[in-house]
Amino acid sequence: MTSATGDAGSGLRLVQQAFAAGGFARGIGRTLGIAGESAEQGKVVLVASPNEDHYNPLGTVHGGYAATMLDGAIALAVQTALPAGTPYATVDLKVTYIRAMTAASGPIRAEGKIIHIGRRMAATEATLTDKDGKLCAHATATCIITPKE
Repeated sequence: MTSATGDAGSGLRLVQQAFAAGGFARGIGRTLGIAGESAEQGKVVLVASPNEDHYNPLGTVHGGYAATMLDGAIALAVQTALPAGTPYATVDLKVTYIRAMTAASGPIRAEGKIIHIGRRMAATEATLTDKDGKLCAHATATCIITPKE
């Protein structure tokens, strides 16, 4: 996969280096205990083990936790295809929840990948599976890319 925005390798290196260092120094991923498992150009895998602190009042993992993992995998997949420092953002995120999760579901795995990338937009998708490989949620998203001129 080649990015229309230039040196795609540097974004991949940034993500791989962050994963090798144990994650980014700050941010929602650290807060929720999300870690990087692997990154290649156009594809990222994140892992986490939700616990009771991530539950909603019904006693299952809050949908926002799943959405955050899916969005993170999608965003980092886009980063792998861009030059480091290229601004981009999620424009829309559609999540379909398939199966409820509990602390016993983990570790869970979010795999994000690019479907198409152009100069200004990226179409993406991600899946979230439990420890047994069962699908818990699926997402599609569009990201806007605003390369520095």
